Amino acid sequence: MKTIGICSDHAGFELKQYVKGWLETKVWEYKDFGTYTTESCDYADFAHPLALAVEAGECYPGIAICGSGEVISMTLNKHQGIRAALCWTAE
Repeated sequence: MKTIGICSDHAGFELKQYVKGWLETKVWEYKDFGTYTTESCDYADFAHPLALAVEAGECYPGIAICGSGEVISMTLNKHQGIRAALCWTAE
């Protein structure tokens, strides 16, 4: 299995930490592209490195989390071969 890439901005940090814990219980490898705190930050600083890693085949799939999900999805979709979907619920 490939390494899963994951990133978030400050608004998505706590959910990212939860997802990482869940991945660890499943013994799935992941690479965390940041952010590493709840301090205010720019989502693009973490979205672009995640997208580049997915493009290069270093990670697949990628999970990106932010406050709204909209702008991080649009940023990821600007990359060649990346199709980010906005998900709100498990349904």
